[in-house]
Amino acid sequence: MSLDPKLETFLADAPIFSQPWWLEAAAPGRWDYAIVRRGEEIAAAMPYVWTRRLGQLFIEGPQKTPYLGPWLRKSTAKYANRLSEEKDLFTELIEALPSHAAFSQNFHPGMTNWLPFYWKGFQQTTKYTYQIPDTSNPETLWKELRENIRRDIKKARRTLTVTECDDFETVIRLHKLTCERQGFRFAHSDEEMMRLHSACREHDCSKVVVAGDAEGRVHAAGYFVWDSQTMYYYTSGADPSLRNSGAGSMVIWAGIELASRMGLAFDFEGSMQEPIERVFRAFGARQVPYFSLERVCQPRMVALDRLFLQARARVGKVIKKYRT
Repeated sequence: MSLDPKLETFLADAPIFSQPWWLEAAAPGRWDYAIVRRGEEIAAAMPYVWTRRLGQLFIEGPQKTPYLGPWLRKSTAKYANRLSEEKDLFTELIEALPSHAAFSQNFHPGMTNWLPFYWKGFQQTTKYTYQIPDTSNPETLWKELRENIRRDIKKARRTLTVTECDDFETVIRLHKLTCERQGFRFAHSDEEMMRLHSACREHDCSKVVVAGDAEGRVHAAGYFVWDSQTMYYYTSGADPSLRNSGAGSMVIWAGIELASRMGLAFDFEGSMQEPIERVFRAFGARQVPYFSLERVCQPRMVALDRLFLQARARVGKVIKKYRT
């Protein structure tokens, strides 16, 4: 896909998940931007990913991408005037979207105004991530950790070593083991995950952190990606047979220390699952809301699509069971 050079410049400081190269890795050939211009300059852009089913376009956030949402030009206007400008830009972005049966997308936590979308028929669910906005002082951050987290890290340090590397295959392997232990299905193919990793490696914005012992066993691994402002705890995994070593906490803390060295904020990339939320909160991170927006433009088609997806899922289970 050929991009306007002005768009790439405009998106230079946008979140990593809104970058063209990330979208191509996450959803090859199924992405674009709604764009609003003022004269010859871009004033706003909103990435979107689409899927065509039953002859209709469905705009959906790709599963491997936690946040999207609009990106606006910087404004020095007074607050009231800035809100007025946002209303105009958001309205034009919505109008610039292609005709679609339904829209579903999580906005980046930095996007706090969804009111113009409400006026255009969108519905919103508030979700939460956890963030450490200032990582500049690790000693202060250490004091913010809950005692059980500090205890886990101290325990892990006695027998384990943290290494930064490029071994993403180990992250995938351990993540699959974690999914199996928790009763979840690994939602993505190895090829999809490796494609994202290759794109991040090409743009020098990712790091694998592993915690291993003297016998060469990897207890836990985490994958961290970043943009110009924030480091994200993208995915991780741990060996279920070695869960009591404290390696999981050790890996997360190593990621926070990496963010500190790079001068970046740290985002746990959210989770609405209670057991995971409890862990993120224990690292002293702050609860930050973000918006999940939906709009149904063709209710009947959306209902048919839901039945189609359910039927496809059932067929997939039957085929999987037959093959095994």
